[in-house]
Amino acid sequence: MPMYEYRCENCGLVFEVRQKFSDAPVAFCSACGAPVKKLISLTEFALKGGGWYQQGYCQGGGSASGCSGSGSSGCARCPKAANG
Repeated sequence: MPMYEYRCENCGLVFEVRQKFSDAPVAFCSACGAPVKKLISLTEFALKGGGWYQQGYCQGGGSASGCSGSGSSGCARCPKAANG
């Protein structure tokens, strides 16, 4: 289940709530009872390793995409190759 972050508009309390997608959003602060606002938080999502690009997107190596289609070096034009 995803974790959502809320901030109280009155007391400034910031808290997290684990909720299902189908759950209604939290409306009131548990500390003071004032309305709360859902925050947009940074996530810890990162694609690591060489698998997703070289084994999925880049295979088939047509000349339009610039992919080599084989080996572990990937594509000369892909962001991964540019970033090292």
